[in-house]
Amino acid sequence: MSDTPSDIAFRTISEVAELIDVQQHVLRFWESKFEQIQPVKRAAGRRFYRPDDVALIAGIRHALYDQGMTIKGVKKMISDRGLAYICNLPHELESAAQTAQESGANREALGRARSALLKARELLSND
Repeated sequence: MSDTPSDIAFRTISEVAELIDVQQHVLRFWESKFEQIQPVKRAAGRRFYRPDDVALIAGIRHALYDQGMTIKGVKKMISDRGLAYICNLPHELESAAQTAQESGANREALGRARSALLKARELLSND
């Protein structure tokens, strides 16, 4: 993340909900389940999330929705691997997806090369 004003600004619950693609009530529920999510509460209880809170929430969302983990499983992952791991989880998933895509492309290229070699072998054995 670069330190542009939008990256370091506090965000409201509605902004975070839209950014992370979850409903506001889900964020409130996660606050009750994950003690690490602690937005700053101002007058009248209005929540403001720090950039670190947003990164943590994004990681929790990936673990729950994309990896199919349970809340208990995510809590264990936080205790075993730490908050930094969870905060970086979305980036690690994107990197893993890119690596898998590259591996698939390499596998296809190797398959084509193998087919060409088998055809060449067949042509040479027929002589």
